[in-house]
Amino acid sequence: MSNRLESIFNLEGRIIVITGATGLLGRKHAEAIACYGGIPILLDLSQQVIDDFANELNDKYKVESVGFAIDITNEKSIESNAKLLMKKFGKIDGLVNNAANNPKVEDSKDVNFSRLENFPLNIWNEDISVGLTGSFLCAKHYGFAISQNSNGGSIVNISSDLGLIAPDQRLYTKEGVENDKQNVKPVTYSVVKTGLIGLTRYLASYWADKNVRCNAMCPGGVENGQPEDFLRELSGKIPMGRMANADEYQGTLIWMLSESSSYLNGAIVPVDGGRIVW
Repeated sequence: MSNRLESIFNLEGRIIVITGATGLLGRKHAEAIACYGGIPILLDLSQQVIDDFANELNDKYKVESVGFAIDITNEKSIESNAKLLMKKFGKIDGLVNNAANNPKVEDSKDVNFSRLENFPLNIWNEDISVGLTGSFLCAKHYGFAISQNSNGGSIVNISSDLGLIAPDQRLYTKEGVENDKQNVKPVTYSVVKTGLIGLTRYLASYWADKNVRCNAMCPGGVENGQPEDFLRELSGKIPMGRMANADEYQGTLIWMLSESSSYLNGAIVPVDGGRIVW
């Protein structure tokens, strides 16, 4: 076996920024990067939670992960952090745009605010700001730093299968509830995840001459304590007959970040058990 084949998944010494790093999937992303020798730079909102997680990674994988409590909608904070990382490590090799709001709105007795006709503008602005504007700002500053590397690097945007297909609102329907009171998947989730696909295609061509690749992963839903009837209904719409486990996206992420995908650029990759083919 050639030396290249033996090492194409290796991320040893690579500085990789992860947004939303202490969430369900963010943690799995960071663990995978650390397992393959990369140095996860953890961005999220709680410094204590970030520090505790960084210590876990460092103890288990013998890396030098560090983290920062940063609001990714604040450009000055992102710009300052990118400069700090460049000063500390001398480079940034990768970016995983993972952060997003999980759009949930409070309902009143008379109004279901998840529905489009009632959806609050302030929630729209918040969700777009975190999921889309935040990814743009991170690409602007961390991505630019990656473009200064002699060997380039990789940007991975975490989109969703709902960036490729519309949500099936029938999954949220409950018997005995009036139509205008039925829960729905809020509009911002689809808009953010579709927007990330557009951002991916733009970035894929923007720094390609500097060997900066950008691809999007489109995960399906993760089983995480949802009601049994919901799991049954959704699983019936997936050829593999189930939702994902939280660790089933790690292999795709390592592939996208490593030299094993050195000619992959601008790809939109569904990892959804086949849901979008039905």
